Amino acid sequence: MKRELAALARHRLAQAHETLAEADQLLASQAFRGAVNRLYYAAFYAARALLALREVDSARHSGLISLFQQHFIKTGLLAAETGKTLARAFEKRQNSDYEDFATVDPTDARDLASAVQTFVDTCEQLLDRLLREA
Repeated sequence: MKRELAALARHRLAQAHETLAEADQLLASQAFRGAVNRLYYAAFYAARALLALREVDSARHSGLISLFQQHFIKTGLLAAETGKTLARAFEKRQNSDYEDFATVDPTDARDLASAVQTFVDTCEQLLDRLLREA
């Protein structure tokens, strides 16, 4: 595997962890809309980290989710539930960012935070495995 791809994947994973920390701060401040935004982007960066190893990316969020499904869920490298977390986070972010009068239930935000933390951890474990095998 090209060294540049591994470095890019690690950089994107670091972005995911940084963004998770931002989401935690927003949750602690009860800024739930902002937390949902950051939680989606944490999952987004983790997904892009894995996709870097496949040398694919998308300019559209829906395209990125589709590529993630194609390369990691449909191939059996990750469980279907993992892919659902990325799609769920995207939907929650879309609703909270773009719907008029949108509110975020604090329990939903905390549940999403737990799911995204698991998503990022799972992506990191697979990334480590793929890099060791390369």
